[in-house]
Parts: sequence; structure tokens; C-alpha cells
Amino acid sequence: MLSSGLTLIFSMMGVLNFAHASFYMLGAYLAYSLVGVLGFWPALILAPLLVGALGAGFERMALRRVHKFGHVPELLITFGLSYVVLELVQLIWGHTAVPFSPPPALQGSAFTIIQSPLRGLSLVWGAAGPDLCAGAACSTFPLTRFFMMGVALAMLLALWLLLTRTRIGLVIQAALTHPEMVEALGHNVPRVLMLVFGSGCALAALAGVIGGITFVTEPNMAAIVGSIIFVVVVVGGVGSLAGAFVGSILIGLLQTLPLTIDGSLATLLNGWGLHITDQTPGYPLLRLSMAQVAPILPYLLMVLILIFRPKGLLGTRED
Repeated sequence: MLSSGLTLIFSMMGVLNFAHASFYMLGAYLAYSLVGVLGFWPALILAPLLVGALGAGFERMALRRVHKFGHVPELLITFGLSYVVLELVQLIWGHTAVPFSPPPALQGSAFTIIQSPLRGLSLVWGAAGPDLCAGAACSTFPLTRFFMMGVALAMLLALWLLLTRTRIGLVIQAALTHPEMVEALGHNVPRVLMLVFGSGCALAALAGVIGGITFVTEPNMAAIVGSIIFVVVVVGGVGSLAGAFVGSILIGLLQTLPLTIDGSLATLLNGWGLHITDQTPGYPLLRLSMAQVAPILPYLLMVLILIFRPKGLLGTRED
């Protein structure tokens, strides 16, 4: 969800928004404040709209003034904005986590996987009763994560349809490549780019609302996801929505599957008949378990992608 908004901004404007994760955090905190007044579902819609308006205002008042000077000033001003947003969040909501819990409709489990010696593997929608889990291994999937998956897919589909099947999408794409021609046809190109930036920020805020109820809403939440979304965009292909989708799934698997492996390279090499001991050169690295190296695997993949395929998995070449 985060990488789609970042991809939208970069592909349409050429701006690598370092404050994207800050808009994600801002969406979570605004929704937390609105929930007490309006309820969760109105806050789910209103918080992204407010953050999108703030993002559009930032593009109009600050980012547009440095856009003509190139990418470095854009990076610096968005990087500075991330610090400003962090300080404002801590000033208004404090330095500790806030109790932002999911609504009753999203509490509980979406489905339960039951593995029984008698019935085999079965899937039960909702929470399974004690009688079904008796003598069986039950694994539940939270409803909030199921809701997150559904919104992410809907967001990806909506963006693809908007950019490829609507007149607005054609104007947006034309404004990037042929701005003079678009202005000659009567369209306001600066306003189009402002709306694109605001829409990307709104998508980040929507992800923040759902991430806030699923994980923890606290001032460090932007730093936790800030670096990994750039890894997703680089691996998938900068400016490619399909690449953002593929990259996010690939990075997610790369972060989680190694946690299930109880072993290391030393264990693997010993299984192949090699005798790995503490006297073997590089043993401190060989003995690291897969769970220990899982956090750095996405960044290693990004380095390999930059070396062998700089445009990413689904990025396009610029000849």
C-alpha cells in the first residue's frame, strides 16, 4: 500500500518523496483523533483526505519552488519535512504509543486453518470452535490483516484503471512527458501535478490508518517502514505499479520465510558432507541462523538488483 503511493508520485512527477512514510504516520494519528469523534469508518475516509490536502499544500507552497532545480533540492526538502512531521507528532500526541485499536467489525480472525490427524487440513472461515480445535493444530489469520490485503489489492486495481483507462490518467501521463502540449490543450499542468502529489500522500495516509490499527501507532512507525518501501520500489522497478506489487510480495516473503528455518549456512554445508567447525574461515558468518540474517536479506537483494538490473524487475529501459 505504501509503495503504490510512492510509485505514483515518482512515476508521474519524478520526485522521490523521502517524507512518504511521514504521511503514513500522520494518517494513523489523524485517524486516531477522529475515531473518538466520528468513529472508525468515517475516519478511514476523512483522514486520508486531510493528509492528501496537506500534501497538496506542501507541493504548492514548497516543493514546486525547488522542482526546477533538480532532484537534490527535492530530496532535501522532503527529507526535512519528515523531521518536521515527526516533531509535530511528538508535540501533539506525545512520545509514547497511543491506544489505536481496530473496530469491533475488524476484531477476531478471518479464517482458521485446522490440521488434524483425522480430518487432515481444512479451512474454517471465522473463529473455529473448541470442538474443532480439540486434538488438532489450529492457526488463525487476523481479520485486520485480511482487510489490509483486500484494500491493498483494491488500491492497486483502482490506480491501474485510473492511469490507463480514464481521461484523467491520460492527462496525468501526458503532463509528465509533454507538459507544453497539455497546457496548449487547456489543462493546468501545475494543478495536475499538485493533485498527483496529494493523491500519493492520501494513499500513504490510508495505509497509515490500517497500519495503525494492525500494528502500533507510535512516533517510530515511520522509521520502521521508511527504508523498506524504497527497497520495494527499487526491486520492483521505479515507476512501475506492477513492479511495486511484485516487489512487495517478494520482500514480504524474504522477510518472513527465513524466520521459519531453524538452521544456518554451517548446518547446510555440514549436511552436504563438509566439516564446518569454529576453526573454519568465516565461521562467525556461517553460523548465523536464517532468522538472524532475515532483516538484511531485502537490502542484499536490492544491491544485487542495482548491480545486475538497475531498472528493477519490471522497470522499463530508457533508451
